[in-house]
Amino acid sequence: MLVVTVALAEIRETPLSVDEVLASVTDPRAGGTCLFVGTVRDHDGHGDGPDDGNRGVSHLDYSAHPQAGEVARALADRLASEGRVVRIAVVHRVGHLEVGDLAVVCGVSAAHRAEAFEVCRALIDEFKASVPIWKHQQFADGGDEWVGLP
Repeated sequence: MLVVTVALAEIRETPLSVDEVLASVTDPRAGGTCLFVGTVRDHDGHGDGPDDGNRGVSHLDYSAHPQAGEVARALADRLASEGRVVRIAVVHRVGHLEVGDLAVVCGVSAAHRAEAFEVCRALIDEFKASVPIWKHQQFADGGDEWVGLP
C-alpha cells in the first residue's frame, strides 16, 4: 500500500520558497514531481499583458480566514487519500506582496508524471476555489479592488 504524506499545507505571512516545497515532496518512490508557482503579476484580468486594456497592478494584499490553514490541510489530505501521489504540499502567502513575489507554491510527487501533473492541477484549482483567502489589488492608477470575497 502506498503511504502518502502531506508535507506542507500552510498559510504564511513570510516569503515562500520553491526550494522548500520541492524538498518537501522529494521522495525516492517518486518518478515525477510537478510544481506550480503563482506570482503577483503586473496587471489584472485574463489578457496577455498590460497593454491589452487591463489595469496595471502596483501591489496587493492577501487576507485569510482564521481557518484557511485547516481548509488547505483538509484539501491536501483529501487529495492524498486518493492514493495517486507520494507527497503533496501547498503554501500560500498572506499580507503585503509586490509584483513578482511568490503568492502560492504547490508541489506533488508521484510514481509517474501523469499523476503528478493531474493532482497538482487539481490541488491549485481546488485551493483557489475553496480556501478562504481574499486578494485586495492596488492599481497603478490609484484604484483598488477586492477579489474572492464571499
